[in-house]
Amino acid sequence: MVSTSASGEALRWLNLALDAHESGRLAEAQAAYAQVLACDPAHVLGWNNLANLLRQTGCLAEAEAAYRQALNGAPGQAGIHNNLGGVLEDLGHLDDAEQAYRQALALDAGFAQARFNLGLLLLAQGRYAEGWDAYEARKQIFPEYGRLPFPEWQGECLAGRSLLLLAEQGYGDTLQFVRYAAQLKALGVTQLSLVCHDTLASVLQTITALDQLITRPEALHAHDFWISLASLPRCLGTTLDTIAKTPYLSVPAEREALWRACLPPAALRVGLAWKGNAQHANDARRSLPHLSVLQPLWSIAGVQFVSLQKGASEEAEITACAAQQPMISAGSALRDFGDTAALVAQMDLVLCVDTALAHLAGALGVPCWVMLPRHGVDWRWLKAGERAPWYGPEMWLVRQGDETLHGKPDWKRVVQVIETRLRSMRQTAGDR
Repeated sequence: MVSTSASGEALRWLNLALDAHESGRLAEAQAAYAQVLACDPAHVLGWNNLANLLRQTGCLAEAEAAYRQALNGAPGQAGIHNNLGGVLEDLGHLDDAEQAYRQALALDAGFAQARFNLGLLLLAQGRYAEGWDAYEARKQIFPEYGRLPFPEWQGECLAGRSLLLLAEQGYGDTLQFVRYAAQLKALGVTQLSLVCHDTLASVLQTITALDQLITRPEALHAHDFWISLASLPRCLGTTLDTIAKTPYLSVPAEREALWRACLPPAALRVGLAWKGNAQHANDARRSLPHLSVLQPLWSIAGVQFVSLQKGASEEAEITACAAQQPMISAGSALRDFGDTAALVAQMDLVLCVDTALAHLAGALGVPCWVMLPRHGVDWRWLKAGERAPWYGPEMWLVRQGDETLHGKPDWKRVVQVIETRLRSMRQTAGDR
């Protein structure tokens, strides 16, 4: 039994902890959570929130222990079981993570976040049959999923019908799932339209199965059915064995000629993208902290590096590395994905982190090596292996291990592996 005064003191410390946590003062928040638990060792919210902070700072084993302490006091809390599943997944205890997500759903069958997390875990293991169904829970979580005033396609006959495809999430998702356009057209769709961002239109218009690209809200009109792109694998029964891996995008001819003329001859051209969208929830893990992380590659003679990265801070990084490795900085000249596709088509290799560029290169059939973080790897790359299930043998996945530097992910081993393989590729290329 906790005394009333102790409970009041615990609440005071909890409020201080929450304020510090929300403001990003993590050390202060952790100390305040410790005070909450000193006042009330069984404080469920104190243990749960401390665990959230520990997971956020990479103290995964400690976070697991704290979640279990919270569950000791509240074994029926579905949210804590879901949180525990997340840290168990980070730790690589996938069976235990799955059990935790399923326990959350047993306690609350309508818990969309737990169902979504279970779906991501199943998809990341290649268990697509159940995974696609659970992945649909994303529509209950994210506010951008609205509904249109005509039916959502659930697998009905499409012969003689019109179908509207809705892009969702990031550019990479659109590039990944637009592969289904030809398959849908083969099912008899008479009018296949895609709502997409205008920066993608110039490359997506090369897909002949698409009858219309809609980039402005006022151009939207009624169809027989609509469906989100990422729901297509479910409706079409996609498994690991049935994914079509052949290139399905091409480059606008006039842009390819323009970019080919802009590049000097080189024995080997390597396009670089070392950062993703900073707003991405896992960007601190998936992006390189600085271009200089790739410095060991600069010693490989005869390689012309081309920056495909956009942004002022990235330009500053290129300038900082220029003394050791001059490179072509093309990012600021890329107007849209049509330009990017044309430039990527001139590369012998694209080296990038997990960002839309990997999907663009894969869809074009351009060799691409993708650097993946240890934690938070997106489901589409699976949990292990060097091959990308959604793209052909031209794509190679280089996964980060458990190495850390000052408590942050260390990319040194990944770069060493890439350096060895790139040297071999350079020797094979010879001189042009």
